[in-house]
Amino acid sequence: MPDRANIDRNLALEAVRVTEAAALAASREMGRGDERAAEEAAMKAMRAALNVLEIDGTIVIGEGEAGESEMLFIGEKVGTDRGGPPIDIALDPLEGATICAKGGPNALAVVALAAKGSFLSVPAVYMDKIAVGPDLPRGVVDLDEAPATNLKNLAKAKDSEVSDLLICILDRPRHEDLIAKVREAGARVMLIADGDVSGVIAAGQPDGNVDMYWGIGGASEGVLAAAALAGLGGQMQGRLQLRGEDERARARRRGITDLTRKYELSDMARGDIMFAATGITDGALLQGVHRFKGGATTHSIVIRGKSGTFRSIEARHRLDHFGDIFGE
Repeated sequence: MPDRANIDRNLALEAVRVTEAAALAASREMGRGDERAAEEAAMKAMRAALNVLEIDGTIVIGEGEAGESEMLFIGEKVGTDRGGPPIDIALDPLEGATICAKGGPNALAVVALAAKGSFLSVPAVYMDKIAVGPDLPRGVVDLDEAPATNLKNLAKAKDSEVSDLLICILDRPRHEDLIAKVREAGARVMLIADGDVSGVIAAGQPDGNVDMYWGIGGASEGVLAAAALAGLGGQMQGRLQLRGEDERARARRRGITDLTRKYELSDMARGDIMFAATGITDGALLQGVHRFKGGATTHSIVIRGKSGTFRSIEARHRLDHFGDIFGE
């Protein structure tokens, strides 16, 4: 019988191949101004790559509910199912469709794989998030604390001044008040146009320059970010932001009864999680797909929760081997 540890290690590396395929496909649409074309290319390639894995896979965080997307929707089965392990899958084939279409930075392909029941089941709504890296006192920051208090506590824990802290926030009108209060407290702000998964991962790097991620983004992206941060040893909290009865009803259908609950990282992602991300466009975390005649290079990370291993993987691809994924 195959050794379970070896299966898990192999699956972690297979996850990278899944994100590489999506990134290579999406990169063909980078800068063309067509978000939908980029999304469809990434989805098609990711689905094809998932379907050759020897797993009994179920999408639990994906491209919306059944009927909202033709593929990679919540509940869709993927993998060969030839006696492989039952696996829950959280994914985003193209995080940052707008920035990919415009040729901007930080577009990623992301996937996380784990045993059944490892991921919080959330609808496609917003989530308020706060995240910091490893080796900090538990509860050093809290969603319910004022910005000045969180920054003071974080600076103390890092043995630094508030003025030394760099806080990553999505550049959205809804964050104007938060941005103003962070700056008023004396900290610096790094605004990003999109891609809050990469923002959370950046905050989780022990040797990185981002000290905290804060703000409202997609709930699905929140679970994916938690999956990565769990392997990095960081801390994160999230709370769903439900607008209207329709979104509240969608949350209830996903089994969520406490609609105002503040989730800890372990509520959102737990267990031996395999997380992988591949850059589509260049960013602070990852280099994007770089093309040359007949081929391309990719830059990926893979994080394994059980061992806390963080790998950076650079790969060189011959694109004539990707004909089936690209539909050629």
